[in-house]
Amino acid sequence: MRKLVYLVYLLFFRNTPEDYRPYALFFPWFRNKMVSFYLKESGGNLRVKSGAEISPKCSVGKSSELGTRCMIQGGVTMGQDIIMGPDVKIYSRNHNYDRLDMPIGQQGKTVLKTSIGDDVWFGANVVVTAGCTIGSHSILAAGAVVTKDIPPYSIAGGVPAKVIKSRIDE
Repeated sequence: MRKLVYLVYLLFFRNTPEDYRPYALFFPWFRNKMVSFYLKESGGNLRVKSGAEISPKCSVGKSSELGTRCMIQGGVTMGQDIIMGPDVKIYSRNHNYDRLDMPIGQQGKTVLKTSIGDDVWFGANVVVTAGCTIGSHSILAAGAVVTKDIPPYSIAGGVPAKVIKSRIDE
């Protein structure tokens, strides 16, 4: 049943209007309910923006918001109270590239644990590479490319993302 709901979401409800549009009608409510139903785990009160693509193998905590056109691969674990801007990408797989005698595309993929703590804010266009951990209460600046773990209470940005300052110091 979960696979069927996932398919219906992808085909018919993923790109429906946002809740702030006067013609949105019931579409945002349907998106929220469908994604909550098909996820591996959902804490409830999930808000899903238009175009969000999230694998059924993900876990998302309560009161989280998945941004417009976000893409979250399978196996990603996210805490509660997550907010994200548009076009955020969170990966859990990476291509193998160790062998030089064959093309990278034929070497397979490795799945790595990618996890996001509670109360994390993703700016627009943030990319989190496979295997990274984002600590709770962190802020990722728009356009950041996270290639290493980010400690809790950090503000990080840049390519590759670096900790700019700690929220505890404020």
